[in-house]
Amino acid sequence: MANINLSEISSLIKEQIKAYKDDIQTENVGHVIQVGDGIALIHGLNKAMASELLQFPNDVYGMVQNLEEDMVGAILLGDSSKISEGDLVKCTGKILEVPVGEEFLGRVVNPLGNPIDGLGSINYKTTRPIEVKATGVMDRSSVDTPLQTGIKVLDALVPIGRGQRELIIGDRQTGKTSIAVDTIINQKDKNVICIYVAIGQKESTVSNVYETLKDSGAMAYSIIVSASASNPAPMLYLAPYSGVSMAEYFMHQGKDVLIVYDDLSKHAVAYREMSLLLHRPPGREAYPGDVFYLHSRLLERAAKLNKELGGGSITALPIIETQAGDISAYIPTNVISITDGQIYLQADYFYKGIRPAINAGLSVSRVGGAAQTKAIKKVSGTLRLDLASYRELEAFTQFGSDLDASTKARLERGKRTQEVLKQGLHHGIQMEEEAMILYALTHGFLDNIAVEKISRYEESLYLEMKTQPDAIELKKIITDTKQLPDSGKLDSYFKEFNKRFM
Repeated sequence: MANINLSEISSLIKEQIKAYKDDIQTENVGHVIQVGDGIALIHGLNKAMASELLQFPNDVYGMVQNLEEDMVGAILLGDSSKISEGDLVKCTGKILEVPVGEEFLGRVVNPLGNPIDGLGSINYKTTRPIEVKATGVMDRSSVDTPLQTGIKVLDALVPIGRGQRELIIGDRQTGKTSIAVDTIINQKDKNVICIYVAIGQKESTVSNVYETLKDSGAMAYSIIVSASASNPAPMLYLAPYSGVSMAEYFMHQGKDVLIVYDDLSKHAVAYREMSLLLHRPPGREAYPGDVFYLHSRLLERAAKLNKELGGGSITALPIIETQAGDISAYIPTNVISITDGQIYLQADYFYKGIRPAINAGLSVSRVGGAAQTKAIKKVSGTLRLDLASYRELEAFTQFGSDLDASTKARLERGKRTQEVLKQGLHHGIQMEEEAMILYALTHGFLDNIAVEKISRYEESLYLEMKTQPDAIELKKIITDTKQLPDSGKLDSYFKEFNKRFM
């Protein structure tokens, strides 16, 4: 038997002890006890945080939604068929984040920031948490800069300012998405980044929106975030929060952003489905008690920052679908109380051919004239009154009673007002064109023009404005003052124009 050198063994052991490193790591783990419909209930995870990212087997991730005494409820951000009961779940210690940045402009992505347009991967550099605290009161400034929609009736009667939250509400198939898409198209060359969030829409609908924006050149400054109807409820729930996180990235760089949520009715339904699967107690109309907080914490993130923070803004256009015009239902009243006004679309007007089918009586902007240029404010003062009185008189005169001269004159002015405020799909016009046609309307220069000729009158006016801008001092309307030329000059111009048109 060979001699054993005890001193060598001793020195080897000492070296091993010196080289020893304490690499023990602890992980907070649990096991799936129930899974299905995009929801997983997990036993364990005693140290899990709200909204924490969880790691499941097969590269599936989830987000903590419920923290209960003996289990954790999580929403799955992947294919739930890859998860089985008994699977091991690990906490990551991270809050769910979404990739953001200029690299996303022109792309269609899902709520996790993954491209779904077949144009390849996106090499992003930055991420932001999907849930953050809304900008505080002292960090905001008042809304005073117009966001031109290019739609006459909106810019005149329901003006939208940068940093405002304006609800678009109405029954299905009344033109809600069209107004939002036209507003996005009108931001071309206006330094506004646009984000369209499709929640629970058909993929064909999202594809049509994409093609429309692409054909008009609007995708160059736009992002589409899509959680289609085929996606599980958790993806529909995350979509608007992902969209506003992308918007906040640009806002904090001092840029103006327009974000459209289409629509929050389907978002609330997805949240209700998710909440019932997580065993949360249902309240009114089976919505959970925190459904108001669901939308308030989303829409409060729209803001106009003060100059010290760069002066960026997020303007939100949430869309709500009503049933048979019932704006007093649970979800519509919730969102109406959170927003700064609403654009109400009436189905009756739409079917009569009055498009956009905006009900001037129920539509309001609580920011008001602060978000209008001086030129538009000057010419739109009596419009709402003219339109409202015309609609009342129109109903009254259906009985065929004799009318005095002043009533007939108001009816004729109302017909022309309604005709001027009609506008074709994707036919946005510039602010100076709106100001001029509305001046002609409110100062009586259309009173002798036949109603059926008004659309041709508009076309002729806009053409002359483009070919002879010096004739009516167009530069003055477009400059920083945004004021109309002297009324005497305008009156003489329209008298001459009417002679040429007749």
